[in-house]
Amino acid sequence: MVQINFQNHTSYQLAEYIDTFKKIARYTLKEFSLTGNIELSVTFVSKNKIKEINNKYRHIDKVTDVISFENDEGFEVYDGFITLGDIFICVNKAKMQAKTYGHSMYREVCFLFTHGLLHLLKMDHMNEKDAKEMEEMQDKIMNHFKIIR
Repeated sequence: MVQINFQNHTSYQLAEYIDTFKKIARYTLKEFSLTGNIELSVTFVSKNKIKEINNKYRHIDKVTDVISFENDEGFEVYDGFITLGDIFICVNKAKMQAKTYGHSMYREVCFLFTHGLLHLLKMDHMNEKDAKEMEEMQDKIMNHFKIIR
């Protein structure tokens, strides 16, 4: 079972994403052979809030599209759930990027969720090899669901 704790701190109506996020999470967790009860949180925030988070925790004073904080304890079980961590998605940045890339906001937000989830699963893009692996996994997930709206 996948439990996503969803919070929306914006004026956008984003509840429609929860079912898709759960499907993406279930598929991705199978790809990583991670089973059991899984928990993570997703919070939609403004550009000001994500800039504040980025500055406070990463010491980068700029707006970004998604920030993930993986559980520092690894894949520990709490109250019967494996807690992966937290994903923060900036809907202002998602909207701008969707326009820039010529696709829907829905597609962009799902991509950002997927990207954040892969970070929670210990993937990164700090070097060329890791970036290629992460990009391939992102493409595999997005293509599986044909998320193009």
